[in-house]
Amino acid sequence: MSCGLPSRMLSAVLLLPAQALAASVRPRHSAGLNWSAPGGAAGSVPWNIVVLLTLLTLLPALVVAITPFTRLLVVFHFLRQALGTQTAPSNQTLIGLSLVLTYFLMQPVGTAIYQSAVIPFEHGQIDAWSAVELGTPPLRHFMLKFAREKDLALFLALAQAPRPARPDDVPMRVVVPAYILSELKTGFQIGAALFLPFLVIDLVVAAVTTSIGMLQLPPVVISTPLKIMLFVMVDGWNLLVGSLMKSFS
Repeated sequence: MSCGLPSRMLSAVLLLPAQALAASVRPRHSAGLNWSAPGGAAGSVPWNIVVLLTLLTLLPALVVAITPFTRLLVVFHFLRQALGTQTAPSNQTLIGLSLVLTYFLMQPVGTAIYQSAVIPFEHGQIDAWSAVELGTPPLRHFMLKFAREKDLALFLALAQAPRPARPDDVPMRVVVPAYILSELKTGFQIGAALFLPFLVIDLVVAAVTTSIGMLQLPPVVISTPLKIMLFVMVDGWNLLVGSLMKSFS
């Protein structure tokens, strides 16, 4: 897999609206100039611009809704609360780490979308709507891999949709919310498991300080350094990130 592929994908997404806009304002000197979408489709260049700019506007929401970003960020916030460090690492650090790991996990999916949808769109073989339709299956397969059947059944029932015969028939309006619920549940499960060893340390420190009469000293003053030292000694970041990455394999 080429290392420059994500850069080409980003360049294509950023440059295509500008190219399409330039084409839309170009003077029509030739009477035979075709201003319709490739292949005689009903869509026009301005509509392609609208679709692309809409996707760019919704990009932050899409990152949260259809990528592992939510699970990763929830787990990291649980870890910070369990350690009792309050603001260390900062929110910006946790968000940045979650974004980098999300990019690492989603690169194969992005490569498939780029090859099936972006390249034909760049060559003018399809319009923006067709590109969106061709880029949907790799993303659907990824989300269905981690969405629970219970959550899928819930939103199928809410949508009053028939049970699909195969995974490719599940509509995206069902897959996306089911995937988000599944990711939240998994993130909270991992976070609860992270809390247990640090909760034991807090209970032991509180029992010891109370038994020896140190009532004026908050137990958190002693337990926080102990939890941080334990986390560092076991190389906690390496273990946590490694386990998170393996949970998506």
